[in-house]
Amino acid sequence: MGWGTAPAHPIPSPGLWGLVNNAGIAIPTAPNEWLTKEDFVKVLNVNLVGLVEVTLSLLPLVRRARGRVVNVASVMGRVSCFGGGYCISKYGVEAFSDSLRRELRPFGVQVSIIEPGGFQTAIIDPAPLVEGFARLWERLPAEAQAAYGRHYVDKYAKTTTLLHRLSSSRLSHVTDAMTHALLYRCPRSRYAAGWDARLIFLPLSYCPAWLSDTILGLLLPIPASGVP
Repeated sequence: MGWGTAPAHPIPSPGLWGLVNNAGIAIPTAPNEWLTKEDFVKVLNVNLVGLVEVTLSLLPLVRRARGRVVNVASVMGRVSCFGGGYCISKYGVEAFSDSLRRELRPFGVQVSIIEPGGFQTAIIDPAPLVEGFARLWERLPAEAQAAYGRHYVDKYAKTTTLLHRLSSSRLSHVTDAMTHALLYRCPRSRYAAGWDARLIFLPLSYCPAWLSDTILGLLLPIPASGVP
């Protein structure tokens, strides 16, 4: 796996050795102005609140076993690239996991965060993303449609399709990180998984805001009434 530490070989004990939280949805995704509170809540309930609920329900068992908690966030929990609840939820997963790691360290429990980039799974399938985006466009007031312009939808569709093609198909990058976090003696606090996470988004997260805004702005459509 490339991290170079020996397996922990945990001694069996009453409780639960490992918990992996990996559930997530991304739709609806759109400019924040296009969305309602309910659109945000739909994603947050699955990606963040559900993760917290499952973790809290099993935490006594993990603590008893001095085990491991592995929370799958996203590199979008470092750089917020688009509107909607997804990036917000992943920032929340990062914050929850950081506080949990510090609280549980005295009990011998290890908490790790996995930050995948783009992988060719259903969560970034272009078809439902573009269809959902178009539906949100159709429900916008006429004033908002005029402000953004129909080309905004078309550019979004092209960008989504391109990013899916550039995404990795090797899911082993993520599962290897899970294995290391669960079984090895010295798990890492964070694992970046995927070429784009390591080479693009993590470095971007350390850039000044003006620079990251400029770079990410190259991928975003320009609204009809926006500044060119």
